[in-house]
Amino acid sequence: MTPDMTPDPDGMQRLWAPDRLAYIQGENRPESSEAGDSCPFCRAPTEAAETSLVVARGQHAYVVLNLYPYNSGHTLVCTYRHVASYVDLTTGEAHEVADLTQQTIAALQTALSPHGLNLGMNQGSVGGAGIAAHLHQHVGPRWGGDTNFMPVVAQTKVMPQSLHDTRDALRAAWPAGATTSPGG
Repeated sequence: MTPDMTPDPDGMQRLWAPDRLAYIQGENRPESSEAGDSCPFCRAPTEAAETSLVVARGQHAYVVLNLYPYNSGHTLVCTYRHVASYVDLTTGEAHEVADLTQQTIAALQTALSPHGLNLGMNQGSVGGAGIAAHLHQHVGPRWGGDTNFMPVVAQTKVMPQSLHDTRDALRAAWPAGATTSPGG
C-alpha cells in the first residue's frame, strides 16, 4: 500500500518506516570521540524530562531507551562520563551500571513481561558499537516469535508501542526502593 493506503500497482503491501533512514545514514552519531553535544549519550541526560527518553538516573549512570530499538523496551545503561572502555570505568561506575542493569530487567519484567532478554556491551566499532566512544550496555527484551519475516524480507521492525509510552511504562514499573530515581 502507498502511504495514503491505496494498493500499489504491483499488488504488494508496504510498511513504510522512514524514521529508520536516520539510523541507516548515521544521524546522531558523533563525528569524533569527543564528549559534548555531538555525543547523544552525553546529551541525553541533559534534555528536558518530559521529552527525554531517560527512564532512570543514578549518581554515575542512567538508563535511556534506545532511539533505534530492536524491540519495544530496548534500553541502554550509560555512564554520565564519556568513556569508551569497560576497563576504564571507576568502581562506582561499574557497580552502578550493574545495579541499573538489574533494575532495568526488573522494570521490563513488570512492565512488558518479556520471555527472555539479551544483555551486551559492544566495545569498539569493529565489536559492533554504533557509538563506540561512549560506553553503553544494551538490555533487549525478547518474546517468542519476535523474529519474523519483517526484518528479513522488509528490513523493517514493527514496534507495537511508542518510545514515550514505553518510557512511561518502565518509569511506573521501576523497582521500589531502588537506589536510582525514575525519570527526570
